[in-house]
Amino acid sequence: MPPTPTTPPPDAVIPERHPQAPAPGTHLGSHYEHCFGCGPQHPGGLRIDAVAGEGLDVTAEFIVRDVHQGGPGLAHGGVLTTAMDETLGTLNWLLHAPAVTGRLETDFLSPVPVDSVLHLRAWITGVRGRKIYSAAEGRIGGPDGPVAVRAQALFIQVKLEHFTTHGRPEDIEKVLDDPDLMKRARAFEVNP
Repeated sequence: MPPTPTTPPPDAVIPERHPQAPAPGTHLGSHYEHCFGCGPQHPGGLRIDAVAGEGLDVTAEFIVRDVHQGGPGLAHGGVLTTAMDETLGTLNWLLHAPAVTGRLETDFLSPVPVDSVLHLRAWITGVRGRKIYSAAEGRIGGPDGPVAVRAQALFIQVKLEHFTTHGRPEDIEKVLDDPDLMKRARAFEVNP
């Protein structure tokens, strides 16, 4: 298969897990309560709660609800892509570096029915400069079940100002006023 923009280049490295990364088995929780991917306050959101793995990997589960369907009784492909993006994005906690999605490629291998649990796993495949390469898979029927969706991604490390400069002012203000969210955001400030 020819390389794509989400394929790590030959000089990419597998980095060390950051010493201040969440411990293995830690639930990573939501970075923002109204996030469509991980926020517990979003009424139609995915509510993904990733768990830090032993190395540079995370796991999560996504319960496909009625609000997530595209075709009758089946998960919408865009929603499945969002589940992959959210899970891949949590890998950045392990590097202790804020990053945003630069590119995401998703392959759909089988339909995902409503009321099913998609078992997600994501891992880092390489880092080069500010670019973080990663991959993920979603399985039905358990963590060892058949792969229903697969993804590769390129994330770009950014400074926290990326969010305060480009976010909607009233939402930024809510985050700044929330001591728990500010504590999580400040955890990243040690990285240049």
